[in-house]
Amino acid sequence: MADACDHDPADGPLDPVDVLDRIVYLLDRRLEEGRRVRAYANARDLVAELDPDELRTRHRERTLTELPGIGPATSAVIAEALDGKAPKKLTELEATNPIDVGEGAELRAALRGDCHLHSNWSDGGAPIEKMAEAARALGHEYMVLTDHSPRLTIAHGLDPDRLRKQLDVIDELNGRWDDFRILTGIEVDILADGTLDQDEDLLDRLDVVVASVHSKLSMDAKEMTRRMVMAVASPHVDILGHCTGQKVPGHQRPIGKSDFAGRVGSSFDAEVVFAACARFDTAVEINCRPERQDPPDHLLELALEWGCKLSIDTDAHAPGQLEWQPFGCDKAARHGVAPEQVVNTWAADQLVEWASAHPT
Repeated sequence: MADACDHDPADGPLDPVDVLDRIVYLLDRRLEEGRRVRAYANARDLVAELDPDELRTRHRERTLTELPGIGPATSAVIAEALDGKAPKKLTELEATNPIDVGEGAELRAALRGDCHLHSNWSDGGAPIEKMAEAARALGHEYMVLTDHSPRLTIAHGLDPDRLRKQLDVIDELNGRWDDFRILTGIEVDILADGTLDQDEDLLDRLDVVVASVHSKLSMDAKEMTRRMVMAVASPHVDILGHCTGQKVPGHQRPIGKSDFAGRVGSSFDAEVVFAACARFDTAVEINCRPERQDPPDHLLELALEWGCKLSIDTDAHAPGQLEWQPFGCDKAARHGVAPEQVVNTWAADQLVEWASAHPT
């Protein structure tokens, strides 16, 4: 939809649904405030269901804002699109906050997929199919769908029954492409005692399992170390997600305008945790979310000293966020990471074979 910015009005109207959808994508990409993204997403969905004749009539009579959920900003976008003009909001977003690949260009070119992302089955903002189409458009050969596990109720985590239903949906969707594949997965919570928040038989069925700590981040360092080691030692766990759980202050974000205050990450014996990752062949994730930037540089260096494999993942919760991998690639490149150290530079079959063959 980027070519809409160069659209000639003489060529006729633009599709307001496509324009609004692109705006939502770009707002998500720059990690815009949720309520603002939802305003454009709601307008997109409403316009998609509206009779085109009614939409044109309302535009002509200037009554678009009488529709519930259509305000001055979204009505301006719709009007400009119907007039065949490049909407100012779209032009502004396309021109600002581009994500450019820097020193990690070689790594980004080598990546064949993304091993950590969410759909609207848990706390993501888009259906599985839309996430897949966005990943495919970025040149990925696969994505690992890793919606949350049940204990994370705030994220609408998947209980065993819902996860089984999701596996059936993925199986059906995979019949639609011959150049792209959705791998089954989960971001399973590491519970306080080190156990995993999902049935073992289901974890065994999945292609790739990311395990992360989401609760009690301030627990005693010794107990946190034990908790994490138990998880990475599990034969079900393939990737340790955002290992510290930190969130950096908003002014340090490479994109977006948030003033988020940040969150201090958990304390643990990183030597012991990364030694366990190396021993049990569990990859350490470089989480590309701009508010996470996890692990910090000194911990990434330590993971590399232990010879840990890595996975460069977006932790995307919306299609536009799938573009965040360059942040992690640039970080990895600064530490001299070679493509062969990163598991998602591998083909899907190699990744799945590795994930199913952890030592015990």
